[in-house]
Amino acid sequence: MTKTIGILTGGGDVPGLNPAIKAVVMGALEQGYRVIGIRRGWMGLLQYNLDEPSTHDYYVRYLTRDDVRTIDRTGGTFLHTSRTNPQKVASTAIPDFLRNSKWGKQRDDGVMDYTDYCLNVLSHLGIDVMVPIGGDDTLSFGVRLHKEGFPVVAIPKTMDNDVFGTDYCIGFSTAVTRSVEFITNMRTSVGSHERIGVVELFGRNSGETSLISAYLSYVDRAIISEVPFDINRLAKFLMEDKRNNPSNYAIMTISEGAIMEGGEIVETGEADAYGHRKLGGVGEMAAAEIKRITGQNIMYQQLGYLMRSGAPDSLDRMVAMSYGNLAIQLIRRNETGKMVALHGGKYATVPVEMVLAGKKRVDVPSFYDIEYYRPKVRDFMGVPMFLS
Repeated sequence: MTKTIGILTGGGDVPGLNPAIKAVVMGALEQGYRVIGIRRGWMGLLQYNLDEPSTHDYYVRYLTRDDVRTIDRTGGTFLHTSRTNPQKVASTAIPDFLRNSKWGKQRDDGVMDYTDYCLNVLSHLGIDVMVPIGGDDTLSFGVRLHKEGFPVVAIPKTMDNDVFGTDYCIGFSTAVTRSVEFITNMRTSVGSHERIGVVELFGRNSGETSLISAYLSYVDRAIISEVPFDINRLAKFLMEDKRNNPSNYAIMTISEGAIMEGGEIVETGEADAYGHRKLGGVGEMAAAEIKRITGQNIMYQQLGYLMRSGAPDSLDRMVAMSYGNLAIQLIRRNETGKMVALHGGKYATVPVEMVLAGKKRVDVPSFYDIEYYRPKVRDFMGVPMFLS
């Protein structure tokens, strides 16, 4: 039976998305399936107006081998992305053609649920199975579709490596690789000027990017989201590190979701469709406080989007391609309602509902020294490859 597969990417872009898309498309075409690419994540379904042909060509396209032939050579996602949540649409984000229509259901929190409309679009397009590639936010709507009876096979991606149910998410390796490169390069300036370097890393509420980047680049101290930090103790440690360094400098990493003891998480702007405000700036605050306490000049650098820019490294290519091929195998076997995953270094699957079963965070007792703000592995025997 010929199947039509829908594929989209949502949330933040990461290196490895394009190789995953290519693997799904190439694998599907080999099985004689059709593949429809949906632009801008779940927004593509929400903005697809059945009565307006211009939205059809803009948000939906059949994908051929030629369309995906070269996409794996670059980072990001050629299908583009958004942070749209069709089951939670604010009044300002409702498409005009859906306002006051029969498709919206008002939720208790005042926003609208357009899941029924998205299901109608999927039916109109003749899509048999959806393959969303995203983090826990994007995949949460995949869970909703599954609960509504629509077949879904999910692929986890996030540079934070924080999707529950898998040891590894597409994008993590490249983000850490970029971070280690930038931290190593930054030592040139920090060391030349004999200063204290503070490097703030993306990671939302998971400290894994800060922890692993710090571990691999041998920074002096690492602040993670899971452990509130004492700025005075941190400043004291950094001064000791600086004095003990023959080059008279120190360097540290800090997660964007880190919290000073007695303080609050640093967020700005309005909440998005998944309830998240923009994180970032705690590193700058910490740098200012360290300068005030120590009198030392500080070099602060927020790596931000540079962490997830550019082409994927070999590990992200390997995982992305394997996840894509595994997704097609599941579809061929009619095994939907699942998310592809890595467990103990082996490819596996879990129920897609696992995405909502918990929050994946750093295993602090196993991998972090709370007293000295450093990565610390108590026993390497049997430890997961990614310390997660």
